[in-house]
Formats: sequence, structure tokens, C-alpha cells
Amino acid sequence: MTKVDFGGLKQKLLSSNVAISAIQVLKAFMNIDVVFDAQKMGWLVGVHLVFVLSTVMLALSNRWGGGDHGGTGH
Repeated sequence: MTKVDFGGLKQKLLSSNVAISAIQVLKAFMNIDVVFDAQKMGWLVGVHLVFVLSTVMLALSNRWGGGDHGGTGH
């Protein structure tokens, strides 16, 4: 088993949030012909983009701050 540090755990949690958000946006797009609410669609896409940007910013800050260097830990 691999060891997961606190930064890696945060990244995994935020990645899960991004995946759940993407599924919700996809469900809304699949039902667009039945019910279309532009305001709801805008909020779904906006929240998804916020999750994506926060995950990318966290990953960059971990890399720049000396967190995960992508190595094997030797």
C-alpha cells in the first residue's frame, strides 16, 4: 500500500468533488431536452469550474511549496 500525505489526501478529496460535480453537469445536459433552466445550468457549470480551479490551484501550491514531487519517496 502507498502512503498518502495530507496534501495528497486533499487532492484526492477535491478530485472526488470535481468528479461528482461533472456527473451532475452531465446529468443536466442529458435532460436538457426535457427541462431547460438556463440559470440552473449556469450555476452548475460555474460551481464545477470553481471546483476544477481550486483543485488545480491546490495541486500547483503543493508542487511549488515542496509537497508532492512526483517521485517514489526514496
